Amino acid sequence: MKRYMILFSAVLVLCALSCAELEEGKTKSIETHVQIDPETLDVLRKINSVSAYEVPDLGLPADDIYAKTAQDVEPFRHVKPFKEHFLIQVEYTGPGRALPEPQDLETVKLGFIGPIMSTVSVATGGKSHEETLGIKMLQGARLAIEHANAKGGYFKRNIPFELVVTNDNGLWGASGNEIVNMVYKDKAWAILGTIDGANSHIAIRVALKAEIAMMNSGDTDPTFVETNIPWAFRCISDDRQQGYLLVDYLYRKLGLKRIGIIRASSRYGRFGVREIKDGSRRLGNPIILEMAYNLGTRDFSLQLERLRKENLDAIIHWGDAIEGARILNQMRDMGMKQPYLACDRCLSDEFIEIAGKNAEGVICPSPWNPKGKNKRLTEFRKAFRKRFGEEPETFAAHAYDGMNMLIWAVQVAGLNRAKIRDMLAYRGTPWKGVTGDIMLSACHDDVGDVYLAKRKNGKWNFYSREDLKIPRGYISPRDRVSRPPAISSNIKLRTME
Repeated sequence: MKRYMILFSAVLVLCALSCAELEEGKTKSIETHVQIDPETLDVLRKINSVSAYEVPDLGLPADDIYAKTAQDVEPFRHVKPFKEHFLIQVEYTGPGRALPEPQDLETVKLGFIGPIMSTVSVATGGKSHEETLGIKMLQGARLAIEHANAKGGYFKRNIPFELVVTNDNGLWGASGNEIVNMVYKDKAWAILGTIDGANSHIAIRVALKAEIAMMNSGDTDPTFVETNIPWAFRCISDDRQQGYLLVDYLYRKLGLKRIGIIRASSRYGRFGVREIKDGSRRLGNPIILEMAYNLGTRDFSLQLERLRKENLDAIIHWGDAIEGARILNQMRDMGMKQPYLACDRCLSDEFIEIAGKNAEGVICPSPWNPKGKNKRLTEFRKAFRKRFGEEPETFAAHAYDGMNMLIWAVQVAGLNRAKIRDMLAYRGTPWKGVTGDIMLSACHDDVGDVYLAKRKNGKWNFYSREDLKIPRGYISPRDRVSRPPAISSNIKLRTME
């Protein structure tokens, strides 16, 4: 009996060594096709070495500052807080990393959810209005899949990627149903989407329960990542980052004082201006007046009359391009000559077509520089024009980057949803995308550079903070408040600069 036990133990050891060698061989094979930084490779080895009953000791990435917030626009900056949130990554401690890769697959499915067909619902305020953006997002995602398949598809199995497409119809809760279908019916390994803030929040809560990574490339709501869901990621700079740049430009660069806001009465409009309002107040220039309008409004005379009476130095609009252009035209017809600043959705051909000559001088923040000198961007623009016959814009470019990040994670981790999530969460270097370097914070948000676009001589010109001579992380001359350590000594610190 003892002899059989020794023989059985030897067989187990040999099997374990063979599996380890096989896994190491696969890793080396993937490295020849996919770029893997040493830190990510170390993470991969650790998660492959644990059993179903163990949680890999990866350490938790942490930030010293949340969202690159300058001290003088931080809330409660004059006191020492007991706890600061969103600085330490939320850990996934489930058993999913031990699930084996299925063998009976003909394609590797990746999900897409976005507004691509018109609907009517209470959640969207009536008729839906984001289809033009969703279609662009779908084009970018589809192009990324096609490029990946042209390079060989999923390398470990030599099978193609397949895009599973579903419409985000805006009905309350329907986004969650679509996530369920993609996970359990279509067997997708990761999902890209969506744009509407409320729908995105619903979708990632279902993704949490279904345990599937969800990359967002179109929702700029700052609270998206403040849900502390370890499966949610975002590859586009949010309205917080864009708001910080606008605040710096208005008060530190131009020296303006009296600012008014006109915005859509939607989640996008309401949350989009939140950091502008808070930052303005904390810098001693509270917003003079904020006016809201319903989606689909054509006559803004009520809002503009009230704004005109306040003798404002500038007006900020946050909403869709159509309403933004109509507001601008009505302002100029009423003799209102204040500088007009608008959200990044107004960086569109639709805005220019409606606003006409009034678009001259308009200023918008932008999550990327579409005119940057970037080889990857040049190649992407050429490929996009060839495939779709038009120039790519923000939603297409960020969807292309987001889908490529998911494809990379699948190539490195294999067909295991928990490991795919780990690859995105623990990637140690910025993603080199067509929209620039994408560096995810501890809470999985893109904290890369944002830009300011100015309309001059019929063209958009893009400027970085360096171009505008507005330093990043501006420190107020006020006495600094000493802050407590953000993390414990056994957790890895990742600075934002």
